[in-house]
This record gives sequence, structure tokens and C-alpha cells, in this order.
Amino acid sequence: MDRGGWTRRRFVGTLTGTATAAALPACGTESEPTAASTPEASASGSTAPSTSARPTGPRPLYVGTYTTVEGGGTGIGLATYDAGSGRIKSTGTLTRVADPSYLAAHPDGRTLYAVNERDDGAVTAVRPADRTILASRSTGGAGPCHLSVHPGGRWLLSANYGSGSVAVHPIDASGSLGERTDLVTHSSPAPGPGQQGPHAHQFVTSPDGGHVLAVDLGTDTVYTYRLNERTGRLTEVAQAHTRPGAGPRHLTFHPKGRYAYLANEVDNTVAVCAYDPDTGRLTVGEAQSTGTGSGTNYPAQFLVTSDGGYAYLANRGHNSLTRYAVEADGARLRLLDTVPVSGDFPRQIAFSPDGRLLFAANQKSSTVSVFQVGANGSLKLAGEPFASPVAVCALPL
Repeated sequence: MDRGGWTRRRFVGTLTGTATAAALPACGTESEPTAASTPEASASGSTAPSTSARPTGPRPLYVGTYTTVEGGGTGIGLATYDAGSGRIKSTGTLTRVADPSYLAAHPDGRTLYAVNERDDGAVTAVRPADRTILASRSTGGAGPCHLSVHPGGRWLLSANYGSGSVAVHPIDASGSLGERTDLVTHSSPAPGPGQQGPHAHQFVTSPDGGHVLAVDLGTDTVYTYRLNERTGRLTEVAQAHTRPGAGPRHLTFHPKGRYAYLANEVDNTVAVCAYDPDTGRLTVGEAQSTGTGSGTNYPAQFLVTSDGGYAYLANRGHNSLTRYAVEADGARLRLLDTVPVSGDFPRQIAFSPDGRLLFAANQKSSTVSVFQVGANGSLKLAGEPFASPVAVCALPL
């Protein structure tokens, strides 16, 4: 395990923060987003699916946290939100899940998966309906910080930040997890400037479903694999390299699947990437501004509207959401402005299923901010942020 990198990860998470700060991890046109995204894109968390009618009644919201830090939670936060107003109401906690810092849902919506971001990393499957823990399995690495469900619903993909590896677990018919089928450590290329080893930060499926991609902050590389859907084994097919020291963190695809947007945590930049679905090859474009000025900032995650017209970037440090217009069928980002997030250290952002609300999990202020997504990509804060202990992930369903 790379102890130096794991320490740095926790250090960055506490910079300028209070005593409750936790580790860093493990979600145009002139009209509101209306186009439906592909199932593959929705499963990877890259775009916001839309429906013809807004859902009525309370909707479920799950909040990830740390259970081993001062001021942290005691498990996965359970809540509901109003799909119109965005108002959140707590409904309790699903306990007995340690350090559930990143969450993902099965495509059928019945099972929830959480990383256990600890030295002895694991992933846990839970059934929220009756608060049952189905299984917990080792990831084979340290500090898992991200996970996603393959679109077919049969495989869980996770990234071990501390040890720079990615893992695959089978999902059975009940939604439970089997023992790991593969574990790949990023041994090449060598770590980038200032890094002591690889640090896998994300593991997702491409919109075409043909490849899975792992973003590694430590090696300044995005690795493309083919997943054997019969055996759960990975085969590397391509590598894409950022400029040295960029520190790539999260990749988010445009709904048309030919371009993706990369948030670079270390050098506070973003990049547009071209993607070839036939080969899985990603080509990283030139570094672009986050619009946050010269102060300290750590870009966290992109979201792209399901019509592909707008993109949003969460900025930890600047405490804002950068708005971009997406142009040229996804090939270009045009910076519009930054919007205050009304919280401290927005670690993760997610759309509601209809794309009309944007949720931001603010780690240091222990809050979840909700924004209404309006015409021309505008963001309007929907009331006071919701208090939740060391909120590091918000998953609305």
C-alpha cells in the first residue's frame, strides 16, 4: 500500500477545514434537458436521464459519509426529497456499514452498493427497503473511493485509491455480491510528479457498454479495459495520458458517447477527451480553466445534462459549481460562469433522475445543497442546504 499517497489524500481533505473534515475519495440549447440518456450512460453516472413527467411524492436519497472521523456519520444516511421543490427530509440511518464514502445503485433500484473506504478496503451491498446488509466483500486493496454498476447489472466495478488498483465483483440475482473475480494494479507508467504510486480514483463503463475505464490520479493515466461479461476478467486495451502532474480524478461522458470530460484534481484544470468506441482509445485534449482563479482549488466531478447541452464541475476550495456550455456535438466546452455551492468542499454532485435537480455533497460543512436546473443551464439554490454529517456523496433516486 502507498502510505504516502493515502496520507496525502486525507491531508488534502482537511486543508483549511474544521475538525470534522474527512478523507478525499470515493456521481447548448436554450431549453431544459429533455432527451433521454442511454441506460449505459445512466449506469455510469455521467448524465442525467429525463422523463416526460416529473415524479410525484417523496423520492429516496442516500448520503455517504465517514464513520471513523470526528463529526462523521454512523452509516449510510437515509432521506427523501421532493422532486419539485428539492426539499430533503431525513428518515434515519442504515448502520453497520463502515466508511461508506461513495454509493451506487443497481439498475433495478432495489440494491445499493457502498465502498468501505478503509485500509482493508471492501464493498458492501445493502437492500434499503428492509435495511438488510446482503454482503460485504474485500476489494483486495486500500481506500476504495469509487464504484459503479456495469449496465447489465451483473458486475460491480470499484477503484482502490490507496493501492492504485481496480476490482470486479459479481452481482447475483438478489443483488448480493460474490467474491472478487479480478484485481488489476496500475503498475505502468511510473507515478507522476509528486506522486509515490498509482491512485485509482474512478472505474466506469463507457456509454456504448463495450469498455470500462479507470482514472488514476497517481500515474496521470486513464486505462481502458474490456470486461469479459462471462468471467468478470479485465483485459487492458489502451492508455491515455494527461500532462504530467495533472492528477486526473473523474471522467464523465457526453451522452452521444464520442467525447468525455476529465476533471484534473492536482493542477486545477479540465480537459475534453475524444473517445473511440471501437478501440476504447481515449485522446486527452488541452488543459482548460475551471474558472476558479488563482486560489487553491481541487476539481472533483463533472455532470452533463442528458441533452448534452451543459456541463457542471464541482470545485472544492473555490466552493462553487462551474457552468459550461457544451458545443460542437460535445467536442468543446465553453466556460460560462461559477455559481456558489452554498457549502464547503463540494466532494460530489448528482442529478435527480429527471435532471431537474442537482445535488451537491459538501464534505466540510456537512451539508447537501440542492439546485433547480432551469432553462439555459441556470442553477437556482432550492432552499437551505440539508444538514448531514460529513456529507461526501449524495445519491438521489
